[in-house]
Amino acid sequence: MKVTSSEFIISAVGPKQYPTDGLHEIALVGRSNVGKSSLLNKMMNRKGLARISSRPGKTQTLNYFRVNQMLYFVDFPGYGYAKVAKTIKEQWGKMIEGYLKNRNELRFIIQLVDIRHAPSKDDIAMYDWCKQIGLPTVVVATKGDKIARGRWLQHTKIIRQSLNLRGDDTIIVFSSETGQGKDELWAEIMRRIRAGEEMARETAARAEEIAPASE
Repeated sequence: MKVTSSEFIISAVGPKQYPTDGLHEIALVGRSNVGKSSLLNKMMNRKGLARISSRPGKTQTLNYFRVNQMLYFVDFPGYGYAKVAKTIKEQWGKMIEGYLKNRNELRFIIQLVDIRHAPSKDDIAMYDWCKQIGLPTVVVATKGDKIARGRWLQHTKIIRQSLNLRGDDTIIVFSSETGQGKDELWAEIMRRIRAGEEMARETAARAEEIAPASE
């Protein structure tokens, strides 16, 4: 997809601050330092739009980025960083749980994992949680440039097996350095959005068919 506009909108800490324009929302989750900000910048063609911090755990809000006036990327706080205060972690948990369970505009999750390592317990727990509440997930194996292309299949197989990937969920190898996976990820995003819109239209049409005729 050609990105013609991208902008940071808001750092939200609760539903009262979430956008109200009804655009599609795609949440990005992953461990601290897995490369979420780098992926966002590459996907939006805006170097530095999503700030890359040298201090893991710095993001403590849901950061909204609007693309082409069509959808939002929602950047989540990184999980799995031990030095973040317990009280802040508890606040994150409540905010994230409420968003994932109740946000009607949320279409699916992009979960980032480091291709060089097997998924952590936190990675597995996050994926399982998304499955329990019925959220589709695209797994993005970041830092693909850090290992030889010939080893990608081996490493993605480990990720697939560790997470016990289910249903229509898929894995895409990504590199913010080379752009590997950017087009593939955009294609997957648009495929899922179009499928969701088609399903919504079919559901609405069926509802009209079975609704009692007005007198």
